[in-house]
Amino acid sequence: MAHDSSMTKGWMPHKALAFRPFFFLAALSSVVFLVVWILFWHGKVLLQPYGSMLWWHQHEMLFAFVSAVVAGFLLTAVRNWTGMPSLTGVPLLLLVLLWLAGRVLMAFPPQGLTVVVGLVDMAFLPVVALIMGWLVARAKLWRNMMFVPILTLLALANIGMHVGAWRADFELTQHSVYMGILLITLLMVILGGRVIPFFTSRKLNRDAVKPRKGLELGSILLVLILVIWQILALFGVNVSTTAMAIVCVAAAICNAWRALRWEGQRCWHEPLLWGLHTSYYFIAIGLLLWAGALLGWMRTEIAIHALTIGAMSTMILAMMARVSLGHTGRVIKTLPGIGLALALMLIAAVVRGPLLAVFPTIALPVYDASVTLWGVAYAIFLYHYSKPLLTIRADGAEG
Repeated sequence: MAHDSSMTKGWMPHKALAFRPFFFLAALSSVVFLVVWILFWHGKVLLQPYGSMLWWHQHEMLFAFVSAVVAGFLLTAVRNWTGMPSLTGVPLLLLVLLWLAGRVLMAFPPQGLTVVVGLVDMAFLPVVALIMGWLVARAKLWRNMMFVPILTLLALANIGMHVGAWRADFELTQHSVYMGILLITLLMVILGGRVIPFFTSRKLNRDAVKPRKGLELGSILLVLILVIWQILALFGVNVSTTAMAIVCVAAAICNAWRALRWEGQRCWHEPLLWGLHTSYYFIAIGLLLWAGALLGWMRTEIAIHALTIGAMSTMILAMMARVSLGHTGRVIKTLPGIGLALALMLIAAVVRGPLLAVFPTIALPVYDASVTLWGVAYAIFLYHYSKPLLTIRADGAEG
């Protein structure tokens, strides 16, 4: 098949969709961020980033790595939802450069330009929200407009982090981080509920499990309540930690029950599917641990890492592995080592989350182990997927 004239041989096509650059850069940057972070703990890196090393680590993993994946996924999916062209070419390149500029400036902030650095970083998510809103409104598919306020609130959480850095306000920074994590959790609950049962039913060659409206609504609304409470906390409103813990438990139960109905136990032979199912179960695990933290039984970071590693980053890896094949014209199958990569991410989640809760005195070995497991997992992804992501589709089509 002849390739489109807009394509460049051996390199990313001019009309490439957003998932290509953002998935590649997200995977690569996550490994770099974590290697720098663990070397800092061992006194091997003298990086002086924007904020502080802890601030930089939290921010870049959430508002650089995860946000890049969210942007790549949504700006690609919107084309399928609307049937209309999405962001490509020079506009996409400019968006990627905006993201990259934020990463460079955050790691190596010019002296005296703190506010400028913050503004560059803060611009990315609002731009993504505006593009998403424009594309959905143009197609009049109002059901998918829900992602615009989520992106907008994610941008607000990012702004909160920056203001916290400027004021040296640790509490504001942490509330902003928690708000961002809960917003991404809400996105996972919404998008996971759409794609996981669909992918599962296709693989099993059977009709998708019919959703129970009450369970579906409860799974989403309970997480939404947590988001709203965290927004209130961001603005200094006192929220009952006991009430929030109860909602965390209820949300965990609903989402675990929801996942059970998707019949993931029938998919253990297919890593791309069990990776999605197990990562969704980690939403429930993370919320239960968060309830424990709210009640003073453990440190909040235990719950945070169960959500960010076990749920978010494992789901991201499984989703990128599947989407990157389908959207580059390749057969959707598990490539060698991807099952191992997903297993390593789940082990990292257990090590950095529940295991550290039980054995809090082994923190540094736990950090070393979890970063190593993550690094190997995402390195496997990059080894297999860099070429598909950065070159023309296998079938010669656009995208």
